[in-house]
Amino acid sequence: MGFVKPYLPAIDYDEWRAKPRAERLHAMVVDWADAGFGTPDSVYLLYALKIAGYIAAAVFFVALTPGIGGFGEVARWWTEPIVFEKVVLWTVLFEVIGLGCGFGPLTLRFLPPIGAFLYWLRPGTIRLPPWPGKVPGTRGTTRTPLDVLLYAGVLAAAVWALLAPGSRGLGGLPGSVGLIEPARLWPLVILLPVLGLRDKTIFLAARAEVYGTMTLTFLLPGTDMIVTAKFVMLALWWGAATSKLNQHFPYVVSVMMSNNPLLRAKALKRVFFRSYPDDIRPSVASRALAHGGTVIEFTVPLLLVLSRGGTLTVVAATIMVAFHLLILTSIPLGVPLEWNVFMIFSICFLFGHYAFAGPAAITQPVPDLVLLTVVALTIITGNLAPSMISFLPAMRYYAGNWDTSLWCLRPEAAAKLEAGIKKAAPLPSVQLTRLYGAQVTDLLMHKGMAFRAMHAHGRALYGMIPRLCGPTHETDYIPSDGEFIAGVVLGWNFGDGHLHNRQLLDALQERCHFAEGDVRVVVLDAQPMHRQRQHYQLIDAATGVFEDGYVAVSDMLARQPWTADFPVQVVSRPASVPTEPSLTEPNRTEPGLAES
Repeated sequence: MGFVKPYLPAIDYDEWRAKPRAERLHAMVVDWADAGFGTPDSVYLLYALKIAGYIAAAVFFVALTPGIGGFGEVARWWTEPIVFEKVVLWTVLFEVIGLGCGFGPLTLRFLPPIGAFLYWLRPGTIRLPPWPGKVPGTRGTTRTPLDVLLYAGVLAAAVWALLAPGSRGLGGLPGSVGLIEPARLWPLVILLPVLGLRDKTIFLAARAEVYGTMTLTFLLPGTDMIVTAKFVMLALWWGAATSKLNQHFPYVVSVMMSNNPLLRAKALKRVFFRSYPDDIRPSVASRALAHGGTVIEFTVPLLLVLSRGGTLTVVAATIMVAFHLLILTSIPLGVPLEWNVFMIFSICFLFGHYAFAGPAAITQPVPDLVLLTVVALTIITGNLAPSMISFLPAMRYYAGNWDTSLWCLRPEAAAKLEAGIKKAAPLPSVQLTRLYGAQVTDLLMHKGMAFRAMHAHGRALYGMIPRLCGPTHETDYIPSDGEFIAGVVLGWNFGDGHLHNRQLLDALQERCHFAEGDVRVVVLDAQPMHRQRQHYQLIDAATGVFEDGYVAVSDMLARQPWTADFPVQVVSRPASVPTEPSLTEPNRTEPGLAES
């Protein structure tokens, strides 16, 4: 890898570019298995410095608390209960500003490397309400001064809580500095979900399923707060582990580990694939890591909750710290890096220092039960009906089973999108061209395609392009991951297909007025836990859904990432829509089959 310039595959560009898309993708997939994305070392240094800044700022804000001690006295005061509150509140602010997940080059955000507040403080940008037809006062997709005011209010509320003194009793916990008064927390607790009803993007970007839920525990008495926070941590781990009970997760492991910046040897990277370079499916090593990690997430956190200190707690905590360090040092795309730092701190704080606080210490069980029931029902619903709930509140992290989309734009449509949408940054391809030129940009965008294709669902997305765009799909259309569109249009992206589905397409059509055939999108829902198929829709921006059906998970598992076609089970399709005849499947409908 270079320090400034990205690693590029050793190919003849002109010869490679003249090949069909599937062959170009094949070359990029094989190169990924050898070298990962090819990220320059300077980018990794940037993220390492950002982590250091996150930690230093957390210490700074905690040290401002009256009576707690100075910046250099961390070893003395890090176990104070208010420290955990301040770390959570700082992380909410860090994420909702846009410095956490979705930041920087590894989310194809270069010039500038941040979105978030550059969009959310700007009237006229796009917002996506979660239930515009059900919640009064949330219709529309244009950010208004009210939305800007609500977002500014969330920032102010987070800062106000973060700077609060410890003026509340400790509720049975040891320490010399009190807790934050609930009055300082209520503005944030109220404003964030209210804002989320106007724009789900900001609510998800705040990582409310983690830090918002943790903030709710701060309204409880001291000991109840600690114990309930432990159960929230358990829900995070168990929710993630439950979502990995599928056949998709080994693909995530093989892609993530082959992109690990600490594994430089090609021989090590190739270990994660079945038979390099011919069979780029997960190897036994990838499957062992995937299933072993799932077992760890189910069993070790339970030991942490049940143990009360001593050797068992130390061993269990060490295992979970190592677990999150492995994810952290892999620098996964989407870069949830500070989240893993927070999890490591929480392990040491909640389960290490406060190991003595168990369920029997709870004094007000009803609020705990209500909160944890809501969390559990959200996780269950998100796994059984993933199209209804984002993979973030459903806690389906890293599972490889995500709602996704692939957008195909004609060049004139891409230009119309670039010119017709109010945003803070151009499309990723435009940003990259300014940095590296057109040829390098083309290679890097294909590397991004390889990343998606190497996941199980990527086989279906790219294999359905002929169905989506018809016989001229090779010459007339530019494929783009829905993530890339959402990132520059909404100001934030983190692998969540709920942010680049039909709702976003309709919002863009309202502004850009694409002609029929200009923009075609395949939206692929995640796999429900109890079914071995995934629902898809093919959509034209101007005319709407023109095909509806299902793909089988088994077909994804049987194919290589560079598959040029994909079998589907069509539920409905007008006969007038053009497709490539050799790739069109018969219209087979199972009895009782309905649209999701």
